[in-house]
Amino acid sequence: MRKALITGITGQDGAYLAKFLVSKGYKVYGGYRRSSTRNFWRLHYLDVKKDIELIPLDLLDQTSIMSAIKYCEPDEIYNLAAQSFVGVSFDEAIATGEISGLGVTRILDSIRFINPKIKFYQASTSEMFGNAPQPQSEKTPFEPASPYAAAKLYGHWVNKNYREGYNMFTCSGILFNHESPIRGIEFVTKKITDGVARIKMGYNKELLLGNLEAKRDWGFAGDYVEAMWAMLQNDTPDDYVVATGESHSVREFCEEAFAVVGLDYKNYVKTDKRFFRPVDVNYLLGDPTKIKTTIGWGPKTSFKDLVKMMVLADVEKYENPMTHSQQFLKHI
Repeated sequence: MRKALITGITGQDGAYLAKFLVSKGYKVYGGYRRSSTRNFWRLHYLDVKKDIELIPLDLLDQTSIMSAIKYCEPDEIYNLAAQSFVGVSFDEAIATGEISGLGVTRILDSIRFINPKIKFYQASTSEMFGNAPQPQSEKTPFEPASPYAAAKLYGHWVNKNYREGYNMFTCSGILFNHESPIRGIEFVTKKITDGVARIKMGYNKELLLGNLEAKRDWGFAGDYVEAMWAMLQNDTPDDYVVATGESHSVREFCEEAFAVVGLDYKNYVKTDKRFFRPVDVNYLLGDPTKIKTTIGWGPKTSFKDLVKMMVLADVEKYENPMTHSQQFLKHI
């Protein structure tokens, strides 16, 4: 039985990847950062917590990382842990760099000393491209426009350095925006779908957002974790853009989301300068040609289906709060 260690198991991608790897017959270990509040609700939501072993792991602590690797003896490590909210990175730039940047080096160095044959996946991000020309591919120059993007770019390059310098099997997935019903409320897509549900139920009368013209290449997280796995199954380690090849504005997302419940977004959405970033990325559009031709991966979920999935999940959350809570409580 193959074994995998996932850092950031409590996040959106970690939960979906854990479920996918369990379906593939893996023994899955989930690394999580100790805190006063346990945050395992996504694992409950996907009904996967009972199938994984959770272990404490902190990317700020080299000893913690080495202990986890020695305990798990994994064949594959997926580094999904990060301070992943772009807006917060402007307020917490140093912490973002320590976790999302230097944390990658700590893992790579631990692998190098313990077992350099472990295959490693690094979660890079389309934010590294900033406002570079579209469509953005593996050959597009990086122009990070936030502390988060800069930290991720460090992690991306150091991953490549270890691959080439120490002949390690390391891959980076340059993932464009990917969403799901278990996306964090701090992300604009979830803020929109949750807002739509609250307005539909009569709890709110308006939805305040920032830049409605920003365009993103949005896909479904459940599809994208399969790309992560596929990279580590390939014969040669490499870096890949993971995207749909389509881009939609925040305004389009709003229009589609409100339409799911029969409402016109123009009657409810308002812009608020408080939600504009100090430096904004206006347009991200990925070119997934390389991963499609090399590995054969492609997205399965359309933009419309993704938005509908998220809206309906949030509406159900408010329509049947007891049922929604019970899907977590029955697993605790």
